[in-house]
Amino acid sequence: MRYLSTRGHPDRKRFCEILLEGLAPDGGLYLPETYPQISPAQLGNLRQVFKTQGYAALAYEVLSLYIDDIPSSDLRALCQKTYTEAVFGTPEIVPIKPIQTKAAMGAQVYLEALSNGPTLAFKDMAMQLLGNLFEYELTRRNEELNILGATSGDTGSAAEYAMRGKKGVRVFMTSPEGRMSPFQQAQMFSLLDANIHNIAIQGVFDDCQDIVKAVSNDLEFKRKYKIGTVNSINWARLLAQVVYYFAGYFQATQDNTQKVSFSVPSGNFGNVCAGHVARMMGLPIAHLVVATNENDVLDEFFKTGVYRVRGTADTHETSSPSMDISKASNFERFVFDLLQRDAARVKNLFHDQLNQTGQFNLGQDPLFAKAKSQFGFLSGKSTHADRLKTIQEVFATNQIMIDTHTADGLKVAVPLAQDHVPMLVLETALPIKFAATLVEALGREPNRPAKFEGIEALPKRVTLMPKSVDAVKAFIVQHCD
Repeated sequence: MRYLSTRGHPDRKRFCEILLEGLAPDGGLYLPETYPQISPAQLGNLRQVFKTQGYAALAYEVLSLYIDDIPSSDLRALCQKTYTEAVFGTPEIVPIKPIQTKAAMGAQVYLEALSNGPTLAFKDMAMQLLGNLFEYELTRRNEELNILGATSGDTGSAAEYAMRGKKGVRVFMTSPEGRMSPFQQAQMFSLLDANIHNIAIQGVFDDCQDIVKAVSNDLEFKRKYKIGTVNSINWARLLAQVVYYFAGYFQATQDNTQKVSFSVPSGNFGNVCAGHVARMMGLPIAHLVVATNENDVLDEFFKTGVYRVRGTADTHETSSPSMDISKASNFERFVFDLLQRDAARVKNLFHDQLNQTGQFNLGQDPLFAKAKSQFGFLSGKSTHADRLKTIQEVFATNQIMIDTHTADGLKVAVPLAQDHVPMLVLETALPIKFAATLVEALGREPNRPAKFEGIEALPKRVTLMPKSVDAVKAFIVQHCD
């Protein structure tokens, strides 16, 4: 298996090379040259593997289609080490549960629980594997890696909990100052491990993401200081997320003639892009529903073909803050496929047009219609009022508390659900991470896992910085020399 850049760089690389690299040298994102195709017989085999051997065995089977430079016995061991009940709190790892809502009527709607990991968010599903892959490959090479990341809330804590104490790894995590919930901040900033460094940027998430990309695009600096990424621009992280689409499908269906749909709360497009990859492999997905909050860049695109990045002043601060994003990094991967892998055109759109005008328009391109017809994408938007109403209704009807992002996914999903096609809403976090909005909706605090009691009062370590690439570089240099 070889990987190429969405912007046309001539190099073709293997998995372990791009694992440690992140962005391609031309600023593009890596994708496999072709998606492995799952035949009906193979899909049946994967169903049986999941049913009889569990999630870790399924993960190995899916990942091994893309990873051929790690011995199969080692890859199997890495999956078994990662996806355990001890880490994720349940033997199913990603159990599904039916949800009753008034608006769904006869449709089957489920929540797929992705938030049972160490930091109570779906990012753990990939980040725990990524931490083990990094440690494995760095030990094999006798090298070190400095991870530079950007987070709007959950990526940071998931990465830091996965990488803390890992041999050969330092983490430099940027986040927008004051834009995360108190619980999210406490999860990150209370980690005092020597290899963990938190940087609060005076700006929004997109500023953090721009800094990460700028540092990654400085090839001399990147190579000298061995800079890697854990954001979903890293293909390895997105690949790990593909697995739970298969797991959700097998739990919601009885046989492989059935289709399902997924609704995905989406800001950076990584989570739903993993669903796109699963669908391209042949998983029987009817629709991939992109659910946004008030920062509705992706909803606008799927409805009009216009991709219009918002500025700092126009990026709303919402009660689903992990989706307060207007520049969706992973979106480039989907557009690459939508435009029939025309790398020159993708580079023009994402490098030239976005930098010059902040937008591009595919609405009149005949290929745009395929976003829905061929690739199955639908979209919708949820607001704070929608969030509160959805949280209240789910609790009243099901006695289940859901977090604000999951509420966005459910609100958008229900009107688009079809009879006889199960709709799986990807749960993105446990509600305790956004307690203030749950109190507003229900008048009570969500349950808090015992290990996080009093976390907001713990000592914290974080460095405040302006939105400056040079300042972040200097900080990295200071802590590496």
